[in-house]
Parts: sequence; structure tokens; C-alpha cells
Amino acid sequence: MHFQAARATVGGLVLGLGVLAGCSDDGVADEEAARLAYLGLDAGVERALGLGFDGFNAAKSANIPTQEGKGDKSGTMTVIGQVDQGSSDNKGMRLDVSLAQYEDGPVEEVEITYDTQAPLALDLTMKGLPSAELTGTFNGDVTLAGGLEGPVTLTLTLSGTTEADPADAARIRRVPGGTHIVGTATSDYGTYDVDVTR
Repeated sequence: MHFQAARATVGGLVLGLGVLAGCSDDGVADEEAARLAYLGLDAGVERALGLGFDGFNAAKSANIPTQEGKGDKSGTMTVIGQVDQGSSDNKGMRLDVSLAQYEDGPVEEVEITYDTQAPLALDLTMKGLPSAELTGTFNGDVTLAGGLEGPVTLTLTLSGTTEADPADAARIRRVPGGTHIVGTATSDYGTYDVDVTR
């Protein structure tokens, strides 16, 4: 049963009935549901990067201060981890990203929340700070609930650049709109190929 065919309106509420079934009985993946499974977390990937850089800029030692952000609708995202210290222009971050009932809002009228049992691994390398080449990976498993259910495995690669923050030259930030994110989000609904720039 496919998502588009299964959508029904009851008392003004849109229910994605078919998406709960995952793949159909004949094993055919539901491409639309696989896409939505990732899209509900797309803005969260950018939030994780933002919190990671907040921690990088606030770090006084190898361990960053715990960074926490709220989903646009509900839940929380927590980022902890380590950053390289010293005077080198090349630095790395090794971050753990945890989600608790995280939701940025309905995705095409489907309510999806995201939780982690084990943190997602966000690893970033910057070469040539402050105007550095930024590369990294964002990998791990997330559990969906609500209009879509089950596990999703993220396998993402990131590339972009950094710059000194125009508002505070002592801080480093990603160049806005310049981070390319590619990879896959694999769920019971199928595999969605991620290719976005943020």
C-alpha cells in the first residue's frame, strides 16, 4: 500500500495510513514514504551543524560545553563531544548528536518524531581556518514514530567551507548556504538518496 493512495482525511486530520505498513506485500518499496522519512530530519541536520559550531566556539578544552536545541515543534537535540585544541589552522570535531521526541513540524501533513537510542556520530574536519575547507560525515540510526514508524539509518557526507563570523571575528561559522550534503537515508520504506545544499 503506497502513501499517496492511503492518505485519508478524517474530521480535518490527515492520516498517512499506508505509511505505517512500510513496504507493500509484494516487497515494493514506498518511495514517497522513504523520502518523507528523511525530509522530517533535513532541517535537523543543519541544526546539528549549528550546535556543533556553537560548541566549537565555546570550547575552553577538548570537551565542548553541552549544546541543546529545541525542535521547531517539539523535543530536543543535544550535542556533546570533543574538538581539537592548539594553534593549528587544521582542526576536527567529533560530536555525538542525541534526539528526544524531536520534531520540526509536519512533513507534507505527516507528523513524524525522531528519537535516538545511541547518539548519531557527526565528525567534521576543517583545513585552513578561518576560511577552511570543511568535510565530514553524519552517521547513525534514528527511530521514527507517528505517521511513519521504524528505524532509519543515515549515511551522510558533508562538504563546504567556513569563515570568520562577520559579527565576531573570533568565532568560526559555516558559510551560509554552502554545505553540500549527500548520502542515503535507509528505512523499512526503502532508500532515499540525499542531495541537498544548506
